[in-house]
Amino acid sequence: MVLAAVALDEDDARLLAQAGVRDSKAFGSNAAARCRRAELAALVSRHAAWVATEICEVAEIDRHVARGALNHLERERARRLVRDAPECARIVADGRALFSPLAGEFPQLEAHDRAESVHVAVAAASVVAKARRDELFAAIAARYLPEFGPLRGGGYVNPATCAFVAEYVRRHGRLPPEARASWPWRGIARPNAKDLPLPSPRVR
Repeated sequence: MVLAAVALDEDDARLLAQAGVRDSKAFGSNAAARCRRAELAALVSRHAAWVATEICEVAEIDRHVARGALNHLERERARRLVRDAPECARIVADGRALFSPLAGEFPQLEAHDRAESVHVAVAAASVVAKARRDELFAAIAARYLPEFGPLRGGGYVNPATCAFVAEYVRRHGRLPPEARASWPWRGIARPNAKDLPLPSPRVR
């Protein structure tokens, strides 16, 4: 999981909007979309006052899911990004329920659903995060290419990814290290208990 934050002044926000920066999901998932996101992420990096990313590794996600605290992980990483950022008059976050609690610590923070339509900085952060995820998945796919051939599905939970995971489990008797053990892999036999995070009381 990749989170990103981008700080823009008004002139650069206008420039990036005119260049076509918008919600990363709007570009699709094919090779042309990945190329376009990479181009726009590079443009954001050249023009933004500040850009940063946070990568949440699989094991950390599984530990938080086991405690019912995945939202806590996302808020903590967002808090880290905001604290590291230069001082901003306005902070816009994507996800009202998820990030509104941070407004108590950062009074200038406002959280919206579909915040990429509220401010281009959020769209820019979306593009940066997605482009970084594209890079990480490309590296994963390259590692598996000799044994499994090209990986389809982009690492998202869809029939192509599930087919790869099922075949990996069949050959190796365990989930791929990049796969979340806490995800309900329907139709895929869980190889053994050690792949599952230990349960613990839910964190509220």
